[in-house]
Amino acid sequence: MTTEPQPDLQASYRLLSLAARLVQRRQDDALAPLGLTRAAVIALDGIATGPRNQEQLAAIVHVKSQTLGKVLTRLQDRGLLTRTRHPSDRRQLIVELTSAGEAALAAARKAEIDAFPADMDPENWRILQEELAKFVASLHTPHGASETSSEPTRLPGVPGTGTP
Repeated sequence: MTTEPQPDLQASYRLLSLAARLVQRRQDDALAPLGLTRAAVIALDGIATGPRNQEQLAAIVHVKSQTLGKVLTRLQDRGLLTRTRHPSDRRQLIVELTSAGEAALAAARKAEIDAFPADMDPENWRILQEELAKFVASLHTPHGASETSSEPTRLPGVPGTGTP
């Protein structure tokens, strides 16, 4: 038997869902002039810490490798990244940012930051980030299971979330 969520929890979920949609809309609007999408920036962010293969990158950014492959192809066509064969395992492609990719990522990060409200206190941003990171980590725990891992959720481009 499932229990009904408490009304304040339902309101919190709705508020979180609304906030996510509004953030995505602002990100889309901020990135459009750069010719980038949120998926592209997430991929660039995941590669920014160093070269890796597509499967590793997919795990870091929490998408399927096939889905990521389409994004990577578009970024490669724009000259923002390279994919080269691994020297000892020719089946693997190593993904790495180009200097143009680094510049595009820097511009995207600035555009996203500039799109957010400037009137929120930095301490409140820090608290919000911490609480959202905890919430995201709890969503990675199977429903009904207790949290057993001390491994932080890794979110590309989000300081304090254990991104490699």
